[in-house]
Amino acid sequence: MSAWVLPDHIADVLPSEARHIEELRRELLDTARGYGYELVMPPLLEHLESLLTGTGEALGLQTFKLVDQLSGRTLGLRADTTPQVARIDAHLLNRQGVTRLCYCGPVLHTRPDRPHATREPLQFGAEIYGHAGLEADLEALLLALDCLQATKVGPLTVDMADARIVRALLTGVGVAADRLPAVHAALATKDATELAQLTREFPVAAREGLLALIDLYGDAQVLDEAARVLPDSPLVQQALQHLRWLAGHVNGGTTLRFDLADLRGYAYYSGVRFGIYTPGASDALVRGGRYDEVGAVFGRNRPAVGFSLDVKELMGVAARRSLKAAIRAPWLDAGPEVAELRGVIAALRRDGETVVCVLPGHESEVDEFDCDRELVRDAAGRWSVRAL
Repeated sequence: MSAWVLPDHIADVLPSEARHIEELRRELLDTARGYGYELVMPPLLEHLESLLTGTGEALGLQTFKLVDQLSGRTLGLRADTTPQVARIDAHLLNRQGVTRLCYCGPVLHTRPDRPHATREPLQFGAEIYGHAGLEADLEALLLALDCLQATKVGPLTVDMADARIVRALLTGVGVAADRLPAVHAALATKDATELAQLTREFPVAAREGLLALIDLYGDAQVLDEAARVLPDSPLVQQALQHLRWLAGHVNGGTTLRFDLADLRGYAYYSGVRFGIYTPGASDALVRGGRYDEVGAVFGRNRPAVGFSLDVKELMGVAARRSLKAAIRAPWLDAGPEVAELRGVIAALRRDGETVVCVLPGHESEVDEFDCDRELVRDAAGRWSVRAL
């Protein structure tokens, strides 16, 4: 095998894609800043026990591990940034009121999370800590939608669910630890036969409620049907009420769907969760929701809502940007006009222009800029910019 062959699901990012990714990154961060979110930059690696505290087995399996040559302790390369941001909120900032934080940086996965996915996503996210009300849930959802609209992605479909519904149905049900994941999997795949077999010994209300979830997906009428067929639990009714409230505050141009059996992130989310889809993407572009327990392991069990996305995946469906306009300039290395030319070029660059100096013998080798003007010297010896 050639030494320069990269590992599976790891790839170089070449100029055209890198330019597009960087433009998307700036648009995402600018949109979050417009909502008042502050940028943080957590480290790529931490002590493993800090990185994985409270995150569950799934994230542990996705995390690369290595030994620190300085301390001998085991380090982890982050597979998700949210636990780090929760640590920053809990220990470094330690604010009493609302804290809004955003980030954008690489994460590493031991395995791709779906076919053809990268193991090195560029994760952008935004999180709001300190407010338990639905206003925070709505802000996170609206910011996620605005981020996608700012990057010229659409049309958009929001898929919503609530982790409390399944938890309410399982309250008081003695489920063996090895059976619970199978129940979750049967719900997620809508396998009624398997679910009926797994829940055959459950109390009638819990069994019928779980089986009913399989058919509870579609438009807003799903919530009315859920209120009719699910057990009259205060937690279930609160979850349905919250979903109705959020749906009523989303702009009319966005398609809303509900799938009450969707359990992705079940162990992570504590309330409403959402995914945002668009044609051309193989899965949800954005995933987010409420995860109030995320900071508990760091000593501050603060309310928390947020979302994240992979900028590399976003690039695949976002509208392509035009090449940046540029000025083509000659290369001079001798003569009295060299200093003057360099001064003119420097002044143009200070004014925000891109000036590409054409090296001798390479007049046509500019791919990532649109050289629509050139710097020329007129008969009087003055340098000026002329349209091409």
